[in-house]
Amino acid sequence: MGLRRVRLSLSGRPRKTSQIVTLTPITASPARPHSRAALPDADPSMRGAALLASIVAPARAETRPELILLQSPCALATAPELTPALPLTGAEFVVREIERRGIEVIVGIPGGAILPLYDALQASRVRHVLARHEQGAGFIAQGMARATGKAAVCLATSGPGVTNLITALADARADSVPLVAITAQVPRALIGTDAFQEVDTVALARPVTKQAFFADSIEALVRLLPLAFELAEGGRPGPVLIDIPKDVFKEHVFQQDLGHAGDAQTHGLERGTGTPTSEAPLVPVLRRPAQVTTWLDAERQATWAELAAAIEQSERPLLYIGGGIHMSGAAGALFALACRADLPVVSSLHGLGSFPGDDPRFLGMLGMHGAPYTNHATEEADLVIAVGARFDDRATGDPAKFCRNARIAHIDIDAREIGKIKPVAWGVVCDAGRALSALLEHVSPTTHPGWRERLLVLRARHPLSLSGGACEVLGHLGAVIAPDTIVTTDVGQHQMWTVQCLRFQQARTLLTSGGLGTMGFGLPAAIGAALARPEARVVCVSGDGSIAMNLQELATLAELGSNVAVLVLNNGQLGLVRQQQQLFYGQRFSASHFQQSTDFAAVARAFGIRAHAVDATDVTRERLGAWLAEAGPCLIDVRVAGDENVLPMVPPGASNLEMILAEC
Repeated sequence: MGLRRVRLSLSGRPRKTSQIVTLTPITASPARPHSRAALPDADPSMRGAALLASIVAPARAETRPELILLQSPCALATAPELTPALPLTGAEFVVREIERRGIEVIVGIPGGAILPLYDALQASRVRHVLARHEQGAGFIAQGMARATGKAAVCLATSGPGVTNLITALADARADSVPLVAITAQVPRALIGTDAFQEVDTVALARPVTKQAFFADSIEALVRLLPLAFELAEGGRPGPVLIDIPKDVFKEHVFQQDLGHAGDAQTHGLERGTGTPTSEAPLVPVLRRPAQVTTWLDAERQATWAELAAAIEQSERPLLYIGGGIHMSGAAGALFALACRADLPVVSSLHGLGSFPGDDPRFLGMLGMHGAPYTNHATEEADLVIAVGARFDDRATGDPAKFCRNARIAHIDIDAREIGKIKPVAWGVVCDAGRALSALLEHVSPTTHPGWRERLLVLRARHPLSLSGGACEVLGHLGAVIAPDTIVTTDVGQHQMWTVQCLRFQQARTLLTSGGLGTMGFGLPAAIGAALARPEARVVCVSGDGSIAMNLQELATLAELGSNVAVLVLNNGQLGLVRQQQQLFYGQRFSASHFQQSTDFAAVARAFGIRAHAVDATDVTRERLGAWLAEAGPCLIDVRVAGDENVLPMVPPGASNLEMILAEC
């Protein structure tokens, strides 16, 4: 292949007026399925030309008018003849961009189409972690991203590599986790021919990512890869995928022509959202009309003065926090505001850890498996300030019966979340950290002694009663781990027992799959957290159903030797499925009990990991502490009774006050 000389027009002063991103139908040429629409003329007066570019059609020869073409404020210029210089391949450019962003660890599995990229990694200081399954790779990357707040990178080859990765991308989209997935595609000449390991990656990924790009040339790759990182971390974070044909990895670009290809620009992006200004849904989506009485402008000081006055005048105010607190690094501002205005705090699942769990103002997690007094307090509040929370159904129960006595102010970086589920009095589109800091500046020192006394009554009258072997074991765990221990969970009974029994004190110390609820998340996420935070102890709490879904990543853990302890609560069944069948399906149990038990300790030893098998009744604080104190990975298989339920539980569709309670 001959070298192609490419020059990017990146120099010059910025224009005084911004250009608007436009929507343009894309028609793929039958002769070349991935054709690009013509770009506007080159504009040498704009710096950072490489960031916004065309999103090209997926790998099929057809007209797709619903696709978006992001026309860059700048475009590529045809370069005059240059003195030859050392070129970069597309694969080398990808590696260079990863290095430039300070990313030290990436994860993936190689395959034929992505081998040029793996070949380029040989000369890089970037460390590659070989996962055992692409879904595991995606969750390992999630663990790194969730533990740090920075975009993490995962790699997958074409075809089954991509399809295996999709669940991890969907999970990241649901929980707003910044990922950049770099996937390989068959060579351009084979696209549309049903070639070996060819799938329409962009079409598969689009519904479950923040954005999905196809780089149909070296020029497109140079523009799109930096943009992928900016989109992943900007505004409301999320996963971004870029699909690169094998032959594009081998194309060349001259290094001196790259200029400032990676400089961060946000031309054509809405402030604070990280989404194109003219973005339209790429798949059919049922959009609920926003139920907002008054929209307030985050740029106006009067907005924060109005909300501060509402707090000061309220008799029973409440802060309702979600995962947005972690994402914006707002834990400090949150704590300061709660202290200054004497505000009790309730949290969604993803908000846990952003407010100290042992502070008397903290009322814990609300919703389906929240403490009874927490749900009662929420219903008695007369003012709810919701920050970085999205009123998920597991948190609110029946939304019509949620916070019926309160005026609600909803603050979120994503305008689409405000008033989507629950009517609110005020809506403010704003980053959580900025919002809390602004409120802190405007609110006067306030106390609510009557409200504090009422909350003490509610705690005594509606306590959280925990019992059973699983909770006893988790109680021991909470007593022996340090406040900075990172805890990951899978999904099921063990997940809810974990958040009921442990008090999370620091931000980003609970990593769990909340929105998608993915079994198999916990183990690879723990590996990722340990890679990102090697100084921290990491504990994965799982169940026998969940751990089996990505059990192969024990091999990855054994290779790394990370300080990850896996605690399996083994009850021989899909516990939460069995519990719902017991409570809501007349005890008609179907496909919820395992006929053959698994000795997970023996499996772990086969992978080369230290392991222990023990009954819950034989677990003591001292034994558990000793096991966790040893360096390196371990697995502890704890046999618990199969009839233990995670209670309280709000039946699906019921009010949060209609809880099924544990018998005392």
